[in-house]
Amino acid sequence: MKKIYHLGSCSTCKRILKELEPLGGVELQEIKSEAITPEQLEQMVKLSESYESLFSRRAMLFRQRGLHKKDLSEKDYRDLILEHYTFLKRPVVMADRQIFIGNSKKTVQAAKEALHS
Repeated sequence: MKKIYHLGSCSTCKRILKELEPLGGVELQEIKSEAITPEQLEQMVKLSESYESLFSRRAMLFRQRGLHKKDLSEKDYRDLILEHYTFLKRPVVMADRQIFIGNSKKTVQAAKEALHS
C-alpha cells in the first residue's frame, strides 16, 4: 500500500506532492476533508513506533492550548491527533512497510525513493 496523508491548504504539502510526482498508484488523503480514523492512526503507529513521532508541535493550537507547558503522554498525543487534523505532522507517506513523517529534505527524498521503487 502506498498512501500520503496531507493537508490541501498547506503550501509545504503542495510543494512536496509536486516533488514526489508522478504519484500513480498512490492514494492521497486530504486530512481536513477526510479525517484520520483510529484504525489509520494505528497503522501509522505500527510503523513509526510512537504517537509522539506523528505529532506536530508546530500546530498553532499546540501553543494556544498551552500544551507546550504540559507533559503529554502517548495517549494524549493519540487523542489530540484524532481530535484535530492540525496535530498530525505532515505529510505522512506510507510506502509498503515504511513510513516517512514530516517535510525535511532527507525524509522527502527517502519517501520519493520508496514510492518509486
